[in-house]
Amino acid sequence: MTRRHIAVPESAATTAEVFGELLRHYRESAGLTQAALAAVIPCDRSQVARVEAAKRVPTESFARACDRILGTGGVLLRLWGRIDWYPQVEHPDWFERRAEMDAQAAQIRAYQIQVVPGLLQTPAYAHALYAQRLEDPEEVEDRVRARLSRQQRFLSPGGPAYIAVLDESCLRNMMGGADVMREQCAHLLDVGQLPNVRVQVAPFSQPGIDRPDASMSLILLPDGHQWVYSESLDGGHFSDDPAIIARHSQTYDVLRADCLSGRESAALISDMMEGYGHHAEARSDRGDLDQEQLQRGQRRRLPRSRPRIPRPRPRT
Repeated sequence: MTRRHIAVPESAATTAEVFGELLRHYRESAGLTQAALAAVIPCDRSQVARVEAAKRVPTESFARACDRILGTGGVLLRLWGRIDWYPQVEHPDWFERRAEMDAQAAQIRAYQIQVVPGLLQTPAYAHALYAQRLEDPEEVEDRVRARLSRQQRFLSPGGPAYIAVLDESCLRNMMGGADVMREQCAHLLDVGQLPNVRVQVAPFSQPGIDRPDASMSLILLPDGHQWVYSESLDGGHFSDDPAIIARHSQTYDVLRADCLSGRESAALISDMMEGYGHHAEARSDRGDLDQEQLQRGQRRRLPRSRPRIPRPRPRT
C-alpha cells in the first residue's frame, strides 16, 4: 500500500492551539490541575494535557463538559464547532467513493455489528481500532484523521439525518480498554441527543430480532438517488439496484421497529458506561494490590543489613 502523507495547514494548527490555550486559561483560572479537571469530566489526565498542547482533537462532549465544569458560558463548545479539525485528509482508494457520498448525503440509515460506526467513533476508539489492524503508527494516525473528518458534518447544527442501529456487540466488544469504551459510550449518549441523530440498540435480550448478517448503510443523496453500502475484508461494495434497495430498506425498517427505542437504548448504553467505569476502577484497585504485594515480597527478600555470625555447636 502506498503511504499517504497529509499536510495540515498552519491555520488548522493555529486554531487547535487557540482552543488548547483557552482551555488552559479557564482551567488555571478555576484553580484546577489537569488531573483534577480530568477526574471531573471524567477522562485521563493525558487527554487534557494533549488537548491543551494541540496534540489531540477534543470531542464535542469533552468541550461541553469543560464549559460546564469551568463555567465558561459555552465559549469552548462554540469555538469547537467553528474549527475545521480535519482539513485536507485523504482516504484509502477503495473508501473514497463512500467518503464523497458522506459529504453529500441528505440521510444515512446504518446498521452496525461488532464495532461502533465510524461516524460515531471517538478519536481514542478509532485509534485503538486501527492500531489493531495496522503496524505503521503514522498510517494509523492518517486513517484516524481521515475517519474523523467525516463526522463534523453530521455532528454540527443542521447536519443531515443519521440513524444508527447498533447491535449490542458494538458495546460489548471492548476496544482499547475500559476507559476508551466508557468515553465512547458517553459520546454515543451525547450525539444521540442531537436533533438529526438517533442511536438505537438491537439487544442480545431479544434473540427474535431479524438482524442482517453484516453491517450496512442506506444512503440518500440530495437528488433522491439511493445507494446501499456494505464492507468486506477487501473493500467497500455499492448497489443502487431498486430491488436490492427495497429489500434492505424493508429489513432495516423492521429491525429498527423491533429494537430498543431511543430512550431504552440510552438506558442500556448508560448501564454499559457504568460497567466500564467499574471495570476501570477494579483494574486500578488490582494494580494497587499487585504493587503492594510485590513490595511486600521485595521486602521479604531484602538482604540482611548485618552479617550472619555462626553459632558454636554444642559438643557431644
